Amino acid sequence: MPSFRATLQITGLRPGHAPGEVMDLAVAVVASRHVVEANQLDIVGGVPRITVRFMVEASEYDAENHLARNAAASLRHGVETAATTGALRTFRRSAGKWLAL
Repeated sequence: MPSFRATLQITGLRPGHAPGEVMDLAVAVVASRHVVEANQLDIVGGVPRITVRFMVEASEYDAENHLARNAAASLRHGVETAATTGALRTFRRSAGKWLAL
């Protein structure tokens, strides 16, 4: 199964939500349709960024990319119930490198 990752900047928390909810929501949303391989939180240039790595069912190359983009969009939608967000990027693992979609 091909491996992808989605990265999303977190620019703030919505009232009544704890920081830990953000990653929990992100992983739950992606895991509802795909196998989640890993997740992490980084601080890049002073801005928190979450990363969720996941696999999609193997099929045709463009269809796999489409599924990954949809998963990333769903991730953002789910996270935005608890946080405000910035840049969203989706990557595909190919020949040992992460290539932007």
